Amino acid sequence: MAYWLIKSEPFKYSWDQFNKDKRTFWDGVRNYGARNNLRSMKKGDLAFWYHSNEGMEIVGIAKVVKEAYQDPTTEETAWLAVDFAPHKKLKNPVTLADIKANTNLKAMALVRLGRLSVQPVTDAEWDEVMKMSQGK
Repeated sequence: MAYWLIKSEPFKYSWDQFNKDKRTFWDGVRNYGARNNLRSMKKGDLAFWYHSNEGMEIVGIAKVVKEAYQDPTTEETAWLAVDFAPHKKLKNPVTLADIKANTNLKAMALVRLGRLSVQPVTDAEWDEVMKMSQGK
């Protein structure tokens, strides 16, 4: 299993709405690096759900339930979508400020590649963020 981080602006599509919907497709990605990450996702992989722009925090975990397919929002074959279902809400959100302050996460893509909307997360990074979500 691999780990990922996906970003959503809460005013466009929040964690709460995702939970109400029970499933969503991740579309509209127009960056080749992010697209390649979508292509690499496998059914059962887990992804941190990160609220970008407002909140700027990891709030939950989504699970890949359908692997990459043609993005239905465009006819351009270069772009892909992946389906996710809610897996679990974090006990405590983990803020970008807390991630940046943690020396164990200095190499995390969220810190290094801040604008990338779909990012890989290493096993060690996943474990560290999960530990942080348990509280201070």
